[in-house]
Amino acid sequence: MDIPDNILRWYLRDAYFITGTAYAGKSTMVQMLAERYDMTACGENYHMDAAEACADPDLQPDLCYFRRMKSWEEFVRRTPEEYERWMYGVGREAAGIEVPELISLSSRGKKIIADTNIPLDLLHRISDWNHVAVMLSPQSMSVERFFDRSDPEKQFLLNVIEGCEDSEAVMANYRAGLARINSREHYDEFAESGFFTLVREDTGRDTREEVCRALAEHFGLN
Repeated sequence: MDIPDNILRWYLRDAYFITGTAYAGKSTMVQMLAERYDMTACGENYHMDAAEACADPDLQPDLCYFRRMKSWEEFVRRTPEEYERWMYGVGREAAGIEVPELISLSSRGKKIIADTNIPLDLLHRISDWNHVAVMLSPQSMSVERFFDRSDPEKQFLLNVIEGCEDSEAVMANYRAGLARINSREHYDEFAESGFFTLVREDTGRDTREEVCRALAEHFGLN
């Protein structure tokens, strides 16, 4: 079944999207906006339970990578090029799960705010300018401070890397993959997407309130 974009746009009229690079503050803003404006928060990887239940290796091979990998050490040892390709492949495959998941949540009568990796070209087709925001951070932040956060997934990967016999080389390889994912090329794709964009500067100043107000105004939530 091929559902036309205008129909998807209609059913996603109460969904708002934040996308962009790592360490830009996307997850924080999703939580703050949800709490302040009584929205349903769809944080990072909110769709993965559904993906685990329905993804097919023949149709969604990147989403199903974890089923066929031999170990987590294999995961962190992949080449930077393969890690980059896989990450963006997952985003495109997951869009087919994120969209119906968001439509299902929309039926509950609340606005939705989602931390998403839906590709930019698809967001242009299924959503409106004032429903999408791009948040960006310098590459140095997204790469060097990737493991500074305490969320379980990143700390688990850090433990896997540190448990490798040649952990320093593995860490360098993994950070090289992060650098490719957050490369200038990908950064420019976001910056030049035509969507509303906020850039996080590494100033050490707490800008959460300022950014939250800017997003709320852009989304028309006030």
